[in-house]
This record gives sequence, structure tokens and C-alpha cells, in this order.
Amino acid sequence: MRQLPLPVRLRASSVFASFFAGPNQAAVQTLSAATVGERPPVIWLYGTYGAGKTHLLQALCARAGECGQAAAYLPLREWATQDADVLSGCESLAFLCLDDFGAIAGNASWERAVFRLYTELEETGGRMIVAADAPPAALAIRLRDLASRLAAGAVLRLQPLKDDEQVVALRLRATQLGLELPDDVAQFLLRRLPRDMTSLCAALEKLDEASLATQRRLTVPFVRGLLDANVATGAQKAE
Repeated sequence: MRQLPLPVRLRASSVFASFFAGPNQAAVQTLSAATVGERPPVIWLYGTYGAGKTHLLQALCARAGECGQAAAYLPLREWATQDADVLSGCESLAFLCLDDFGAIAGNASWERAVFRLYTELEETGGRMIVAADAPPAALAIRLRDLASRLAAGAVLRLQPLKDDEQVVALRLRATQLGLELPDDVAQFLLRRLPRDMTSLCAALEKLDEASLATQRRLTVPFVRGLLDANVATGAQKAE
């Protein structure tokens, strides 16, 4: 994985090819085409937890890197306690992807820094891609100039996948892992785990590791045993 200008690494699995768009085809197409041709100075991506916002931001960074364009991904929830000067130097990027924007909404120093960076990127032709749980107007952004700039760009909503679409998405991820995911196992995971793709894909990766370690195929009894063992281990640690 490529080291970004900021000390954040991209997940190797977070590429456009591994993202099942489902009802979000238009949003995915807009993001995947952002590295070529005309594009708005800012794209705002919003949706519920697990809808795929982080995946798509990192996928855009990966695509930009393939095209020889400098890009960085910054998870604001992890960086909100840091000084906003962490953004210094980002004005030279072609793409800056800011995740979890709600974490810094209302923070005066961060809002000023983001607004200053927005104007600098606009002058150099760089683009800002922002992700949050809600659209710009729904966040408590105090700096009006920043709020208006963010709302004036392309605002894309990611809709959650339905159960059958989540099965397709899980199978796509399993295929990229080189893992066979039977339909009954996929359905079992949906019944047992939180129904968001972040939780489901994280569980699938752990199952892949366990399958390789034990040289066993994924079956419902095998997966049930692993999940029950993880629950028991978690309960012991909590005591």
C-alpha cells in the first residue's frame, strides 16, 4: 500500500473494483470519474454508518495514484483532537479526501483551516472530497462561507444496501479474497451480525483468516462456532 503525504495508509481492498454499487451507481460513477475531465471543486458524500463512504474515499485516492495525481485521505474523527495545522501542505494535492467531517463541524480553527485550504485548492485546480453522515446543511458548520462552498458542490447520497444486495456485495468481497462464500453462510452472517457492510466485511476477513489457518471451508457450523467463540472471548475480556 502507498504511503500518503499524511501518515494514513489506504486499505488495499478499498478500490472501486471491490465496491458493489447497487442503488448507488450514479454516486460511484461520479467519484470514479473524478480523476478525469471536468469535476466540481468539492464533492460531498453522505450516508449512514457502513454505507461505504470510507471505502469510496480511499478508492478515489487509489485511482488518483494510478493516474499519477497526488491524493491524501484524512480520517477527521481520528485527527480532530490535533491542531488544524495538520492540513499544511495539502494545498498542493490534486485530491484531498476528508472523512467524518461531522467530527470537526463547529470547531472554529478547523473550519477556518478547511476553508483556507478549499480556496487554495480551487486556485490550483485541486479537489476536496468530503464524507459525513448527513448533508452539509444538516451539520452545525458555523463558518458560513465554508458551509455555502461545501453545499454548492456535488452532494451525493449513499443508500444502504438491501439484504439481497448485501449478499452480492459479500460475495464480491469474498471472491477478491479468494474465498468461497456459500449462500447459506452469507445469509447466516446477515442474521447474526449488524447489517452494515463495514461489520460484515470485517467479519468476512476474519473468517478468511480462520479458514486459511484451519484449512476448512466456510460452512454454517464452522462459522457459527467461530462467532460463538469470539463472543465468549469478548465476554471474558469484559469481566
